[in-house]
Amino acid sequence: MNVIFTDKALQELYETGKTKDSRYKKLCRSKTFVEDYIGVVDVMFSVDKADDLRNYSYLHYEKLKYRMESSVRIDNGRVERLLFTEHEDGIEIRLIEIDTTHYGNKR
Repeated sequence: MNVIFTDKALQELYETGKTKDSRYKKLCRSKTFVEDYIGVVDVMFSVDKADDLRNYSYLHYEKLKYRMESSVRIDNGRVERLLFTEHEDGIEIRLIEIDTTHYGNKR
């Protein structure tokens, strides 16, 4: 599938494993998180259409109700999600949502 990065920091994180963007600097300290992020994007490249992401249960793929976006979970033990929009010709990756209240996080 065609994957387009609208956020250059996420493209840099995918290609090099690190970024200088302050939004993702804290996440980049975790080597396992970066490896999981790269793995999720690799899965996105490998599928034929976005609905095929449902076959990977660990991604928790969902279309968000009140937004025109979809999301996948990057790491099972964490709450960060990768938000993207779906198009006929591919996926457009927008940002990593860092929301500590999502999924009932009790931290």
